[in-house]
Amino acid sequence: RFPFAERPPLGTALTLSTADRFTVRSAIAPLLGEARISAPLTSQLLAGEVLQLVDGRGDWLQVRGADDYEGWTHVGYLMPFMGTEATWPISLGCVTRAADGQRRALPLGARVAPELEPIEGAAIDPAARAAQFPRDRDAIVRSALSLFTGASYQWGGVTPWGVDCSGFVQRIFALHGVPLRRDAWQQAEDTTLVTDDVTAAHAPGDLLFFSDRDDRHITHVGIATGDGRMIHSALARGGIHVEAELPARLKEQLIGVRRVL
Repeated sequence: RFPFAERPPLGTALTLSTADRFTVRSAIAPLLGEARISAPLTSQLLAGEVLQLVDGRGDWLQVRGADDYEGWTHVGYLMPFMGTEATWPISLGCVTRAADGQRRALPLGARVAPELEPIEGAAIDPAARAAQFPRDRDAIVRSALSLFTGASYQWGGVTPWGVDCSGFVQRIFALHGVPLRRDAWQQAEDTTLVTDDVTAAHAPGDLLFFSDRDDRHITHVGIATGDGRMIHSALARGGIHVEAELPARLKEQLIGVRRVL
């Protein structure tokens, strides 16, 4: 197994097993397209997330998350798998304090390790998540409208500190116990088509999918609020934005409205 205390220099071959699992120790760890820090960001991993090892190159590990999304991250962001991560409190956006007094901010969705004490904001016991965040359309919309308010757009981002369209959708639904895959086109595959009529009334929690490509490959997703509006994270809006009415450009790009629940 990988010796975290005495990591070999970059480029040294590691003795790794695909049975190995690791846990994210940083508040946020980048998931990259290649084994280098300057590689494009594809997604983010949050504190307490458990990762399955796929491959390794020196200090770089190719990992797979619970949503089966794969990418590369540096071993410095990780710690050995503990086995108790599922019981750790879920951050709703909190600041923690370690035994040595060090303070640390954790974003929405991160897990709070046992040695950390939440001192600002909120964190909930996993056993209480279903009651506070039920698998209910209206509850999902309320979370979407409140928990990412003011978040900037960030390609690959999954938190209120910066989020892209599919990261926003995935994290909101996950909080309510509804797993979705990471990318917008994958989320479309995991849902049921309701209509491709842009003028149709959409139920709260329906997902609207769009494409700005000639081949109509899905490139964008938003959440219907049920009252004719849509909330999404869009680069053109700078981040999270509620559309009172779909702009003409988005109406032209609509691929379909799909239902999760």
